[in-house]
Amino acid sequence: MKTQAITPHPAIASYVSNIVVIENNNIYREAVLPLIANGYPSITFQITDAGLSISNNKKMDSLVLYGQNTRPIELHTRGYVIIIAYFLYPHMLKALFGIDGKELTNLCIDLNFSEPARSMSLKEQLLNAITLDERLQLLNNYVLKLADRYKPGINNTISFATRAIQKSKGLISLTQIQQELFVTERTLQRLFELHVGVSPKTYSRICQFHSALQQLSQNQFTEMTDVAFESGYADQSHLIRTFKEFTNYTPLEYLKSASEFPR
Repeated sequence: MKTQAITPHPAIASYVSNIVVIENNNIYREAVLPLIANGYPSITFQITDAGLSISNNKKMDSLVLYGQNTRPIELHTRGYVIIIAYFLYPHMLKALFGIDGKELTNLCIDLNFSEPARSMSLKEQLLNAITLDERLQLLNNYVLKLADRYKPGINNTISFATRAIQKSKGLISLTQIQQELFVTERTLQRLFELHVGVSPKTYSRICQFHSALQQLSQNQFTEMTDVAFESGYADQSHLIRTFKEFTNYTPLEYLKSASEFPR
């Protein structure tokens, strides 16, 4: 399985944090792709020979919007597959789609029949495109059309709050954020539910978990306790419990499963 990270074009960099492309040409083995909490919703184009399904065998659409994910999901596929995921900044669901973030938490919706994807025949154009560059250009144009449709829809308060939590890897005090923004705890809670889809506390926990996951994935540790302490967990057992919550695996089990993905 080949994975590449692509820097978003400057025209969409205010809306899209990063782009990930996954390709698999192994026609003999089933690929299991884990979708775990990372703090970002995504616009995703996905095609495969045998169809893409989640754990309960529900078939997935080709062009979907994933909301915030707090429960682990496994995508099953066989044969050729390409997935292009545009990870949006966490506060962009309301700004780009006019949808309350909490309505999409742990869900995905088919974008094919929504505007402006329908009027620009986005799904058909993506399916007919030959090269990755063509598909990226189509998705870039789609994001710009979304931005024009709801402009100006970005809430500066929630933008500041999510950036502060991300930068601190989930360890900043929410009281400190409230004080800096001059908002109450209830106001911050409401803004997160509306724009992000989860509470400020849950979003902080996701960012903290993702920081530990990155450290583990890059083998930047000698002992698991080091990962726990550097990620702000009280001890190793807290890290393990959090990993099980977000991935269904312990950290070592997750790393072993990840190493077995077909390449």
